[in-house]
Amino acid sequence: MANSAKASLKRSKPNYIYSIVGVALVLLILGIMGWFFLNIKSVGNAFKEDIRLSAYLRTLNKDTIGQIQQFIAGRPYAKNVTYVDKNTAKQIWNRENNEDWAKILDVNPLPESIDFYAKASYVNADSLKKISDELMGAYGNQITDLQYPQSLVTNLNERASKIGLIFLVIAVVLCVIVIVSIDNTIRLAMFSNRFLIKTMQMVGATRGFIAKPLNVRALVNGLISSAIAILLLFTLIGWAESQFPQLRVIRDTKLTLILFFGLVILGVGISVYSTHRSVLKYLKMKLDDLY
Repeated sequence: MANSAKASLKRSKPNYIYSIVGVALVLLILGIMGWFFLNIKSVGNAFKEDIRLSAYLRTLNKDTIGQIQQFIAGRPYAKNVTYVDKNTAKQIWNRENNEDWAKILDVNPLPESIDFYAKASYVNADSLKKISDELMGAYGNQITDLQYPQSLVTNLNERASKIGLIFLVIAVVLCVIVIVSIDNTIRLAMFSNRFLIKTMQMVGATRGFIAKPLNVRALVNGLISSAIAILLLFTLIGWAESQFPQLRVIRDTKLTLILFFGLVILGVGISVYSTHRSVLKYLKMKLDDLY
């Protein structure tokens, strides 16, 4: 009985080809969506961390300036802390405004400053207000003000929140569609094996004996589908990064690996669950109902 059952299962293998390809394509779509979501977050963080904060100095004492610079560099929010003298400030202004006001003014009116960039998690109105209060509280006599583009920070956070919410809704809807699509694909593949399942039951095979090889096959198929989806997604990511080198700069390898691992878990989990549920369904059905 066992040998004939296994032989029957081997003969049914071609039925799984379409389900493997179908599940792989659905997982690929979900992977692309997940990759877009991760990159939008990374792009938003890159924009936030490109906003320069300038602590304008009242003092010209080099020792005091060095102390202030070390203080800011030691804070958890600060990145790329640099001292900007009057000549450097003039060069930055000319570069950003594409003009040279030295032809009009004989004196450089720009103050010296300590410029730095804040980590993305600190680039919001409340956190920057706390940073300003901290610096002014510690060096209020040496710093006149902490300046940054406030309107840009506000707009950037508002747009990031809206885009994040939109993608979250899309991701949830797409995830539901993916789960339903994979479930239907697996059930369709199992439909062609309904008579095999019922025949094994009629000749005395136990439920566990019938379900085990099918569940193992579902696990293997899920792994194959996930591998195909990950390979295709990896190829698409490589192509996208070759076309847009900026994507390579903001790539988070850890999050990308988590995305790949999630595709494996989803592909295997739904495949095994749908297969096992289909087996139990056909075992409970009467023979006449299979037609």
